[in-house]
Amino acid sequence: MLTLAPVCGPQAPIARVNPVAKLFAVAAISATALIAADWLTPLLLLAAIFAVVPFSGIRFGPLVKRLKWLWLAAATVVVVNTVFAAEQTGAILFSLGPLEISAGALTAGAALGLRVCVAATAGVLGFATTDPTDLADALTQQLRTSPRFTIGSLAALRMLPLLAAEWRQITTARRARGLEGGRNPVRRAKLFASTMFALLVGAMRRAGRLAAAMDARGFDSGIPRTRAREQRMSPPDWIIMVAAVAVCAIAVGLSAAYGVFRFLS
Repeated sequence: MLTLAPVCGPQAPIARVNPVAKLFAVAAISATALIAADWLTPLLLLAAIFAVVPFSGIRFGPLVKRLKWLWLAAATVVVVNTVFAAEQTGAILFSLGPLEISAGALTAGAALGLRVCVAATAGVLGFATTDPTDLADALTQQLRTSPRFTIGSLAALRMLPLLAAEWRQITTARRARGLEGGRNPVRRAKLFASTMFALLVGAMRRAGRLAAAMDARGFDSGIPRTRAREQRMSPPDWIIMVAAVAVCAIAVGLSAAYGVFRFLS
């Protein structure tokens, strides 16, 4: 079942870090990987992320389970950009009729796939160790975001597991009535579209009820809100932020020293 709860122990070192500090670290690492057009910078950043996993309290099994589709998408990016590159530069590694794969195209495709892996892994690792309620508290207290927007977003995120459960209920009910696509792709597409429409209608109705309930509880009163849970920036949180910037600088420095670093143009 889809869940937004963190998959790590509450006493894990990374789990105790302020969510804003983790958000800053994820943003810094992802931004560095995305602006670097070489293959070494994202590879070093990915190695640094995996070095942090033992301190996150997450076993590799649940982490890989959350990342498998993102990594599959990254692998698809590598294949597509390698095979359909605008030009094949460098030594030809593979040739079959009109299909050619060169070392330059493979390097460029791998660099793009590694950037996707870094952003996906950093994001999943950050959010898998963060409780959504703590994240909302930190955003309103440290970043001074609008409580109405933040709490509304948190409520919407809390609805995602319900949408997943409702999707399974709809598909199971239709299967019990004999409505299955089978091996017919057109029928499967029509069934998927109708199921998605039913889910959308149910989500809109639930959102309306939720908005009315939040208004009834004074979420739109404009009165300054009090804090039930305090979120503070402690010295370890600042250390995490500085360490993230340092890792990014080291990765860029090593790539530049190796002679492969270049900005994304």
